Amino acid sequence: MKALLIWPIMPNSFWSYQETLDLAGLRSTNPPLGLITIAAMLPSDWEIRFVDRNISLETDTDWHWCDLVIISAMIIQKQDFRELIQQGVALGKKVAVGGPFPTSVPEFALEAGADYLILDEGECTIPMFLDALAKGEQQGIFRSPEKPDVTQTPIARFDLLNLDAYLAITVQFSRGCPFQCEFCDIINLYGRKPRTKTPEQMLQEFQVLYDLGWRRYVFVVDDNFIGNKRNAKVFLKALIPWMEEHDYPFILITEASLNLAEDDELIELMVKAGFTILFMGIETPDTDSLVGIHKVQNTRHDLIESCHKITRAGLQIMSGFIIGFDNERPGAGQRIQEFIEETGIPQGMLSLLQALQNTAMWNRLQQEGRLLDGLGTVHQGAIMNFVPMRSIEEITQEYIAAFWNIYEPIPYLKRTFRHFRMMNGWRGKTQRHLTRTEMRLFAAICWRQGVVRSTRFRFWWQLVAIALTKPRLLYDYFTALGVSEHFFKYRYEVKALLESQLAALNQVKPQSDMVYQLESVR
Repeated sequence: MKALLIWPIMPNSFWSYQETLDLAGLRSTNPPLGLITIAAMLPSDWEIRFVDRNISLETDTDWHWCDLVIISAMIIQKQDFRELIQQGVALGKKVAVGGPFPTSVPEFALEAGADYLILDEGECTIPMFLDALAKGEQQGIFRSPEKPDVTQTPIARFDLLNLDAYLAITVQFSRGCPFQCEFCDIINLYGRKPRTKTPEQMLQEFQVLYDLGWRRYVFVVDDNFIGNKRNAKVFLKALIPWMEEHDYPFILITEASLNLAEDDELIELMVKAGFTILFMGIETPDTDSLVGIHKVQNTRHDLIESCHKITRAGLQIMSGFIIGFDNERPGAGQRIQEFIEETGIPQGMLSLLQALQNTAMWNRLQQEGRLLDGLGTVHQGAIMNFVPMRSIEEITQEYIAAFWNIYEPIPYLKRTFRHFRMMNGWRGKTQRHLTRTEMRLFAAICWRQGVVRSTRFRFWWQLVAIALTKPRLLYDYFTALGVSEHFFKYRYEVKALLESQLAALNQVKPQSDMVYQLESVR
């Protein structure tokens, strides 16, 4: 069997860092871990070609060569996902699909013409698919309610990647999250009981990356790295000596819940293991909204002090914020801005609330008759896909203003400087050998922020202050300035997209109709 594995194009979004990648001469933020893990589950006698369309496009030769096309996708990739399915069908190829998007919305892939839907988790459904192929079945939907033992998951086929094209390489330690946030689809996809790999597995994966010559960011893409704190500590205690022996070759990133601030030992272990950036879903500083979405873990302690504690320990915080919750009071955008300024968080991923299919929020809004048809649920430039308790126009305008202001260049530089000045903690490697990619990026930042923009004076004195007072953080600080170039440009795109969608929405469905619909369900 000749299988062509394709990862669709990722539209510009908060996570794409497109402007920053362009400056660094890179092509994509990170590769599709799920698809290259599936590649490791396919029979060893299969011939495999892997194409990440964010790096380079497949050729006509690739299409003619293959017997089977396997496509994975997230919801943000749905346009290219559909077109790839249709192209495969038009060329007479068998098309199999999987990943988070078709698992949540299988009808989309079926309508596009996919022959095989390999849904849920591949450890369970890939064997079903292979068995169906062996029996000569021409189509099928393969599902399993079982949550597989990830200690049996093979090491992803990192050898299929063009490593020079990526900012970060992804690995996974656990799946699942113990919490039940109403808007989140993680518990639907992977369950509430976190399943973890063994430390030995993880070290093998790290060793493979090391042997392939990788020396930049490694993103541990867990739904919640500390969902199982006991196992996370066991892994970290094994990882620390490995990182020490290998001279800290990777800069580690992961996602974790804010209750990390409650566990001093876990924070210390993460820092000593080489974690430097932590994405945290803060969502909102409004307690009423947090309670309304069942994110009570963020209400147990003061949010600002929890962030400060984690930052002081040596972890740079990235954060997720959302506008549009039912219990939200006017001015939510301004309060999020103030929170970001107070904590000094450089990167705040601010989004309008979207109801993802089959989440608890989706089901509730569907019962209340508040879902709106025909609106995307994909990225920061997408308007809300349901009728909120406040005016959609009011919420969207608050969002546009907040996103714009957060990524004004001078405020960004100011709070990033304060954030790094607050960071203490241990660092296992004082210097990194700069690659051509990093030198290219850092030179571009010096030119843009230190010469061209009005930030020039602040840029140079802050850079000198960090170099003198926090020399071990200089690389991380420079990188934080580097990613800002994406946001400085992306905010224009977000503003234009949302304003155009608001105008279109007001033409198609006047606000008075929305108010009437909302009043009918209150």
